[in-house]
Amino acid sequence: MVDTAAASSNLVCVFCASHDSPDASYNDAASALGRAIAQSGYGLVYGGGGRGLMGRVARSVHENSGEVVGIIPRALTTLEGCTEVGRTILVESMHERKSLMNEHAVAFISLPGGYGTMEELLEIVTWSQLSIHSKPIIVLNTNGFYDALKEFVGKAVEAGFIQKANRDILVFCDTPEEAVAAIKTYKAPNTRYGLSWDTKVAV
Repeated sequence: MVDTAAASSNLVCVFCASHDSPDASYNDAASALGRAIAQSGYGLVYGGGGRGLMGRVARSVHENSGEVVGIIPRALTTLEGCTEVGRTILVESMHERKSLMNEHAVAFISLPGGYGTMEELLEIVTWSQLSIHSKPIIVLNTNGFYDALKEFVGKAVEAGFIQKANRDILVFCDTPEEAVAAIKTYKAPNTRYGLSWDTKVAV
């Protein structure tokens, strides 16, 4: 889990729903993001499902000649399916899945989704705040889906629960193209906790 050096891959980790939306704009955004990822020279690492937005992103990256690596717990294969494109890594737990996605990824992009997507996004934000990694975290705010999250962060800053500069751990973008472009311009705030995860601390 510990990010001790720059990632050795060129894979972007995408968090998103394992279901399609009745609003086609969300489904289209997933396909467009996959295309933008591949056309920008990146590959994809993601939760490994073959359904919903997950499947759409994976197929789009593959169709545009990008590398696809899916990481999925065995227990979830009956629910989310396994992608038929790229390489699938089967793991035993959700924690192992997220740890491996972090190890493989050079950046993170979150599409709209439900509980699981939000949990993955906020955990990787927390890992950044704790200096476990310093990788870009981009939120694709299709149709203003994540406006409420932006409002939450703002309220947490006002209440003193999040340092003002740390609101920039998250970068919100309106289009898939902007989200991918934001990877190269991202700068992790220097106000994050400067913790060392490689040294054993006596308690």
